[in-house]
Amino acid sequence: MPGPPPNADTQSSMTGVKSVIDGAVARYPAAIAFVAGLLYPLAFALFDWSLLAVVSLAILFIVIDGRTPKLAARCGFLFGFGAFLAGVYWLYISLRVFGGAPLLLSIPLMLAVIAVMALYSAMFAWLSNTLRPQPGLFRWLLVLPAAWTFFDWLRGWLFSGFPWLATGYSQIDMPLAGLAPVLGVHGVGLAVALSAGVLVVLLRLGPRQRLTAVVVLTILWIGGGSLREVAWTQAAGAATTVTLLQGNVEQDLKWEPEQFDPILERYVAMTAEYKDSDLIIWPEAAIPGFLQEAAVARFVEDLRREVDDNDYELLLGVLDFNLRTKDAYNAAIGIDGELQFYRKRHLVPFGEYFPVPAFVRSWMRLMSLPHSDFQRGDDVQPLIELSGQRIATMICYEVVFGAEQIAYLPAATLLVNISNDAWFGDSIAPHQHLQIAQMRALETGRYLLRATNTGITAAIDPKGVILDRLPQFEIGALTVDLYPYTGATPYVSVGNWPVIGGASVVLLFAAWPVLRHRLS
Repeated sequence: MPGPPPNADTQSSMTGVKSVIDGAVARYPAAIAFVAGLLYPLAFALFDWSLLAVVSLAILFIVIDGRTPKLAARCGFLFGFGAFLAGVYWLYISLRVFGGAPLLLSIPLMLAVIAVMALYSAMFAWLSNTLRPQPGLFRWLLVLPAAWTFFDWLRGWLFSGFPWLATGYSQIDMPLAGLAPVLGVHGVGLAVALSAGVLVVLLRLGPRQRLTAVVVLTILWIGGGSLREVAWTQAAGAATTVTLLQGNVEQDLKWEPEQFDPILERYVAMTAEYKDSDLIIWPEAAIPGFLQEAAVARFVEDLRREVDDNDYELLLGVLDFNLRTKDAYNAAIGIDGELQFYRKRHLVPFGEYFPVPAFVRSWMRLMSLPHSDFQRGDDVQPLIELSGQRIATMICYEVVFGAEQIAYLPAATLLVNISNDAWFGDSIAPHQHLQIAQMRALETGRYLLRATNTGITAAIDPKGVILDRLPQFEIGALTVDLYPYTGATPYVSVGNWPVIGGASVVLLFAAWPVLRHRLS
């Protein structure tokens, strides 16, 4: 009598796992979706459990499987709410602890932002179950990954965008990161969603479909790992010695008038120790005042003369004011005997500008909240050229918007992000911010330097690897030698269009039967 087939035990195990999962999902879909969302941020810094991004999305895919679009949207919303509740809880710190917002405003405002972000995963689930509710390879390996990637991108673009926790960032130290110079962060995110679809296929379908899924997974992960070894850009020119200063000025003291002189004295003293460097970089708004104020103007002129008398040059953050238009800007200036300017282009909603009616602004003033709007700089500005480097400057939040930075490439030879992450306190946000900066370096094939007020100040190489970093909440300086880089990665040449265009084509193809039915 013939024995059982060799894979009988495996088949039995898979069937058992599927039964347990199906039973739990049938009973507690909403709770499971919410818990999966809570797990999702653990794939990002500071935890870096990267594979949880794949697992949490696979759980979401399973939870919405077979449900009506309305019920799927509810589960998608709960997933997104859990993900952003756990992943951007630090909004409360920014609003309450450092922004001075009352408790009764800071918590509802934080929850409102989280709920808006959760709407994107709700729309993903609704659309997926409207266009292709039937189980199968087309749903799990095409429709769901395409829809997830499309809404992940849309969240980072629509209404100014909030691309924090975009899926691809979770893989910065994993093989899939090799896709970043080719397809950008959303290409990496698509690969994560596709890997999640593979897990669902392994649990739901038969041997032939599982083999297809395994082949897809193998190509993705081995291919991504292989691409990490490709040198898309090249070093060109002499090395530059750069020193990044971390002043560690407490946020609640930074703008106090009596702190103006001590803060400047601190940076001047630190700079004096590193005059052997070619370039010295101070953080965002290192000078706590407007360039047009008499005391600030005198100080900057002293710096200009100091640079003239020595061999180093400076890049630093300061506020800028247009006396004619009365517009204020968050800016950076390069000092090399003359002043070169960069004005921040992508501002932080409710941080640097307040998109609310006038009566709300008046109420916010009564509540002692910040209320003055900054203006955004021009979309295209000249590169700051210092010490043999053509610098693409990003101020704080701007580093999150990868597609906006490629406008300066391949002309730029170096990326610099000056920031003040003191607003986030001792939370996971500065670690997430650094991880995002790593992705920008990898996408563009350029060194990226981060000079921050309280940390995390770091130097990142063109492969997205952190070369060195300073401890948080300490005064310090970080010196690195680096080369100008030239050339363009495929992502720099084409941006997000291949990924988003491909995802859109898949969704349109899936929508055709629905549209044809409704039109007939």
